[in-house]
Amino acid sequence: MRRTFSVSLMGFCVISFLWGQSRWGDIRSLFRRDVGTHYSIPNYRSLDEWRIRRAHLRTQILTAAGLQPMLPKSALHARRFDSLDKGSFVVEKVLLETIPGYFLGGNLYLPKNMDGKKVPAVLVPHGHWKNGRIHDASDYSVPALCANLAAQGYAAFAYDMVGYNDTRQTSHTFGKSEQEQAWGFSSLGLQLWNSIRSLDFLQSLPMVDPSRIAVTGASGGATQSLLLAAVDDRLQASVPVCMVSATFQGDCTCEEAPGLRLGTNNMEIAALMAPKPMLLLSSKKDWTRRTPEEEYPAIQTIYRLYGQPDAVSSIQIDSGHNYNRKSREEAYRFLFNVLKPDIPYSAARENIQVKFRPQDLLVGALPANLHPLSQEEVFASWRELSRQGVKELTDPEASRLLSATVGATWPRRVDAIQAGQLILLERAGSGERVPARWSQGRTRETALLIDPSGSEAARRSRSASQFLSRGASMLTVDVYQTGIAQSPGVSCDRACLTFQRSDDANRVSDILTALSYLNSTRPSRITMSCSGKAGSWCVVAAAVTPSTVPLHVDLLDPEIAALNDQPSPLFIPGLERAGGMQQVLRLIRANHQLRIETAD
Repeated sequence: MRRTFSVSLMGFCVISFLWGQSRWGDIRSLFRRDVGTHYSIPNYRSLDEWRIRRAHLRTQILTAAGLQPMLPKSALHARRFDSLDKGSFVVEKVLLETIPGYFLGGNLYLPKNMDGKKVPAVLVPHGHWKNGRIHDASDYSVPALCANLAAQGYAAFAYDMVGYNDTRQTSHTFGKSEQEQAWGFSSLGLQLWNSIRSLDFLQSLPMVDPSRIAVTGASGGATQSLLLAAVDDRLQASVPVCMVSATFQGDCTCEEAPGLRLGTNNMEIAALMAPKPMLLLSSKKDWTRRTPEEEYPAIQTIYRLYGQPDAVSSIQIDSGHNYNRKSREEAYRFLFNVLKPDIPYSAARENIQVKFRPQDLLVGALPANLHPLSQEEVFASWRELSRQGVKELTDPEASRLLSATVGATWPRRVDAIQAGQLILLERAGSGERVPARWSQGRTRETALLIDPSGSEAARRSRSASQFLSRGASMLTVDVYQTGIAQSPGVSCDRACLTFQRSDDANRVSDILTALSYLNSTRPSRITMSCSGKAGSWCVVAAAVTPSTVPLHVDLLDPEIAALNDQPSPLFIPGLERAGGMQQVLRLIRANHQLRIETAD
């Protein structure tokens, strides 16, 4: 599988300059991916290869959203009220308790005269238009979409983004603080959870056929549609509108979360819908203007692996950023062919022109018997529900979650490239290179020394002298942004974490690379000796190292013993959600040997 990305001529010149600055050609020091990078889909050689990748991406999305493992599903206590009869359909106000004490507002549009028949259903998350799910304008109208779907024989459920209309227990743009990121608590994650629970709600309705449910949304609503379709197999069709792009991935906080697009992009995320039907609706006048020529053919390559290239289609509207009448009518025709409502094909068009007052659709003040949580209380509940899920994991599951959180797995192969007196260790095909120095010993014992100041400091340490005096072979490395691996100006701040690992996560990844390389030499024992802050990098790496590796971990840090009861000193988003340092140290003790040297 070959991963590619595109850059402009200016970008190529910048990379060429940085290549000179980064003597080792480490891809992480050469190029920073972000929301506007020009991406492509890798070339998958077989369906089996894609299925492995698909499973990995689903785990990555759920982990980034803070939903791995999934939160427990409590009773929704669905409240439907204030039914409004509009002739060919009715619309109701809805409140769902997606987390105990947290309420999601929405509207359920239902066809009239169902005569006991099960009907198909459509979820409708909204985009960033001012009035959210009640926005009604020529370029975008959720009420027009849902009213016409109901008149055509569908149940349609439109629900709020967080921080909009009736769902204001949190702001719309939370998830940026270090503590929130440590717990995977973000507007993206809460919105994805609300979408999953909204799907639960639709499936629970007696008039809905649970095997015929689709999702459609525009702009930020399309982002929600893509993510829900990527992680929930209950959907049978998807219509993302004006969002899927090779050059723009969405720049709202609710469309970003640390680790979400690590090594991937919205095109590949959209392709997770395969082989189920999907219509890509695009505009000639926004960032989806090249969809028919670029994004659609790229996604179709995944559908072709299933032998169903025609299950994905593309239609472009000559308009600005929109979900206007022309776009909606294309969606009606697509949904008719896929979900088979009980109407003639000629009725799959916009026949209903209806206007609502805000009070017709908005819930307004919550009923007095409900006790909504504050944003801080919602966060506290998220933490507690997360702890409950992590406690139930087996050791292998906990290790896999930790690996997904770091964004680094145990390398299947590590290449060693000679560079003068150094060797460059590279995860095969990744472009990530780690400068290392090797000293051959006379025994089968091998030592890996990690110092926060780099390889030279490690080689001058007391531990290095002890290992060499007893004949052990020794590897010292300059993990990411330490020692000679430092490249000024390329560290990842919080703004780029959707697309790249944090610095500490990169260091953990480099230690895994070094351990995998040493393990390939078949040593009788690998002793990893880590000093100072490097101790925290090492324990996370050791926790995801396979139990078959003969690893002994020596921590030379008087403060490391306190990590059982303190938040992590590392900045790795999601680490507390994955169990924190308590889980890390428990996994090491279960699978390897750990010695902590404390001060006298």
